[in-house]
Amino acid sequence: MKGCRSRNQNGLLRDKRDDTHIGTIEKQYGIDLGVRSDMQLGTYLEKHNIKSLNDLITGR
Repeated sequence: MKGCRSRNQNGLLRDKRDDTHIGTIEKQYGIDLGVRSDMQLGTYLEKHNIKSLNDLITGR
């Protein structure tokens, strides 16, 4: 996986915006989440009870 997200001033990965389209996430990380590509990340995370993009990518 890429891991090219920018970091904040503390050196931690910055949060991905909730209005990012799932299609963008699928393309960046080479995954298929099985939903419409225009669904927003925040909606997907809430619907599947996932706390963060990192948890989604790592399968936690």
